[in-house]
Amino acid sequence: MQNVATETSSRHVQEKEGPSVSSQHRTGSRRARILTVSAVGVASALVLSACTPEMKNGWLPTERDTTNHTGTIIDLWVNSWIAALAVGIITWGLIIWCIIAYRRRKDTVGYPRQMSANLPLEVFYLTIPLFMVLVFFYFTDRDQQSVDARDPNPQVKIDVRGKQWAWDFNYLAGNDISESVYEATTQTPLNGQPIDKEKLPTLYLPINQSVEFQLNSRDVIHSFWVPAFLQKRDMIPGKTNYITLTPKALGTFDGKCAELCGEYHSEMLFRVKVVTEQEFQDHLAKLKQAGNTGTLGNEYDRNPNLNEKK
Repeated sequence: MQNVATETSSRHVQEKEGPSVSSQHRTGSRRARILTVSAVGVASALVLSACTPEMKNGWLPTERDTTNHTGTIIDLWVNSWIAALAVGIITWGLIIWCIIAYRRRKDTVGYPRQMSANLPLEVFYLTIPLFMVLVFFYFTDRDQQSVDARDPNPQVKIDVRGKQWAWDFNYLAGNDISESVYEATTQTPLNGQPIDKEKLPTLYLPINQSVEFQLNSRDVIHSFWVPAFLQKRDMIPGKTNYITLTPKALGTFDGKCAELCGEYHSEMLFRVKVVTEQEFQDHLAKLKQAGNTGTLGNEYDRNPNLNEKK
């Protein structure tokens, strides 16, 4: 009877204390396996997603060699982020270290030693950020001047006219306007269906030739933007802005107006096709055969008087 009572008492004690050590070990092992499998699955998904063509550039919107300027702009962007992340890591590291190293202990009585000022530390906090801003300003100004510099003798000149809500492209031929050709485009309606990009206004550029865009607006402020080129410029009524670049990669690139310009701003789309020299000349010949000779000038502006003040 005493043995039965002892066994019963032991069983009651075990039930109160919870599951046995072996069952806890099995539960812990099961959780560890689940966490391991989940971590491997997430890591695999991230690695495999980076193998798609859309993700091969990471967060960058284009290749380095899309134009002669994209490499410079990408380097400035990436190096700026590296510097910013380094500063962030150091700053947060110091904050966390101070929180842990100087936290209030249980046996601490009263306030810690108070300091009204620390001149070396204040000088350090003033000079280091100032130095960093000056370095960032130097590289930004250097690259901006390089990217924005106009070519004195561009091989191709294109007068781009923004209008609500489409584009006019004038392919200029030196001083002889009669040899120039133009293409007037119409608005791209969006009806909730996939866009037929073949019907978008298309601007043709020859590869490996310097191109100067002369940017004008016929009505309100627009903005000429080809994301893959990493350059954007406002189009202001009565003022001509410029972009100079050399396309380095064949292909078709999306473009759009990047300035809210009215009710149908979202439909002000276009494409840029970078083609061979022969294909470019064939396109100009096609426009000439269609009777699109000369240029579409200021006479089509909403307020042509603004252009007389240039």
